[in-house]
Amino acid sequence: MGTMLVTGGTGTLGRQVVPLVQAAGWKVRVLSRSATDRGDGVEYVAADLLKGDGIDAALEGVEVVVHLAGGPKGDDVGTRNLVQAAERAGVRHLVHISVTAVDQLPLTYFKAKLGAEEAVRGSSVPWTVLRAAQFHDFAWNTLAAMTKLPVLPMPGGLRLQPVDARDVADRLVELALGEPAGLVPDIVGPKVYSLGELARDYLEATGKRRLSLPIRVPGKAGKVYRSGGNLTVTGATVGTRTWEDFVAAHPR
Repeated sequence: MGTMLVTGGTGTLGRQVVPLVQAAGWKVRVLSRSATDRGDGVEYVAADLLKGDGIDAALEGVEVVVHLAGGPKGDDVGTRNLVQAAERAGVRHLVHISVTAVDQLPLTYFKAKLGAEEAVRGSSVPWTVLRAAQFHDFAWNTLAAMTKLPVLPMPGGLRLQPVDARDVADRLVELALGEPAGLVPDIVGPKVYSLGELARDYLEATGKRRLSLPIRVPGKAGKVYRSGGNLTVTGATVGTRTWEDFVAAHPR
């Protein structure tokens, strides 16, 4: 067993991945904005992916990188910096989490995600890319933000296939412990929901009441959503935990 670097190791997905890597007998190094010792047996190193600062030092002695770090913008830049440092360090396997329909939706977020994926796929480091549907946590937090408004905007025809972060973590670690596999089948949740169905469950769980306002998503993005182009209905790895399971267990 060697050292595995996990970027984004303190995020929603990273918090699930890190213990699984430890349980597999690997030494875990987490790349974060600070190097605070948390007393959990994990080595935390400070680096800035966007600026490129500290990445080379973080990769010293690392055999496998699991790249989970991301944000609303700049993922393409940060990933390119990481990939270049991984090439210099002689990393033998880079595992990257991407997004379903990343090459379908002409939105700024997806363009940056696609740029990040392309940086990995064009690297000389052997790689694996896993595209995942939106996490249950993301759907919940999105609805929490939307229901801060007095009226709930409801895009017509928008369907999602949310997946549990624990299912994604299980699959990522399985891939990280294996050989580089290139672009593998997407991982999605076991059921497809309209946004209205997700909103109904959220409102019932939180005791909120909102009137909904139907809206239309314009342009190419709207066409993709209405046609189900953001869904992966065949050939995918399917998680076991449903949205209903997540809602029932979520703290109120």
